[in-house]
Amino acid sequence: MWVKMKIVVLAGGTSTERDVSLSSGSMIYKALKKKGHQAVLLDAYLGYEGDTEDIFGQDTDWAAQIGAVGEKNPDLEAVRALRKDGGKSFFGPNVLELCQRADAVFMALHGANGEDGKIQACLELLGIPYTGTDFASAAMAMDKGITKDIFKAYCIPTPAGIRLKKGEQESEKVPYPCIVKACCGGSSVGVCIAHDEHEYSAAKEEAFRYDNEVIIEQYIEGREFSVGVMEGAAMPVIEIAPKAGFYDYKNKYQAGSTVETCPANIPEDKAGAMQRIAEQVFQALRLKSYARMDFMMSWEGEIYCLEANTTPGMTPTSLLPQEAAAAGLSFEDLCEKILECALRGPA
Repeated sequence: MWVKMKIVVLAGGTSTERDVSLSSGSMIYKALKKKGHQAVLLDAYLGYEGDTEDIFGQDTDWAAQIGAVGEKNPDLEAVRALRKDGGKSFFGPNVLELCQRADAVFMALHGANGEDGKIQACLELLGIPYTGTDFASAAMAMDKGITKDIFKAYCIPTPAGIRLKKGEQESEKVPYPCIVKACCGGSSVGVCIAHDEHEYSAAKEEAFRYDNEVIIEQYIEGREFSVGVMEGAAMPVIEIAPKAGFYDYKNKYQAGSTVETCPANIPEDKAGAMQRIAEQVFQALRLKSYARMDFMMSWEGEIYCLEANTTPGMTPTSLLPQEAAAAGLSFEDLCEKILECALRGPA
């Protein structure tokens, strides 16, 4: 592996997953420093207004001041108010300049303006190597409606559902209980379970706070799993069992809220089937480098793929690092492997 490279870890941003992104970025930054790289952690939106001349030689975690992740959604208006220029551009001061000076950008942005292909397209136009999948596949995977269309085209098992735009009347009803989720959301922000008409109306109102289009799909009762895929090959299956409720924002990021078991304690044929579907999703969405697929398995043993995550969380409670550890890969080595994919360029 290349040594002492200049790496910008891009995190933060303006999505509802901002705090998660900063936590991921901080861990990635520290891992790369341990590997001997000259890493810089940058908030993509707030940037850095100090002297950048020797910034790659400094040992500073710019996101060290963030609070605990999972307590509440970030105050994005307060974040935007910090930009002296009014935030006319998504990129904060010196962000693109530092990215151009780096050997590669490690993408730790989650959600809108980060995981949806926009930043990837910008970096690609500037000729800057970056980690993760490309702009086109990121955009497809971020849109749950497009993802479900592709799943259907490739006969990938997924819960039945419909798309609904704000102000539009449903052409068909999904039976209760059903799941209502923002079409382009992440970290289960704007996701609700509805058991009756009252809960359904409230769930739609909540989801439309985050997007102008929502997904309404059948609720699968059973066990929840996730499978990471690295360069097309599935990693060990991990089971996620929240101690209360479902795997929402709080249960994802508050330590102790969820019991995670990796490898999952399920029959070998079920684990193998899940891994094969995860690899099929990776191919169908044209994903590159790495991703993580989320699954439900009904009490009857039926497997359903929910979605693909192209920039999986790398926080202390995240799933992909746990899967890598079960496969014998340390967090530092996982980050190095992801970086290697970026530097090798398109397959």
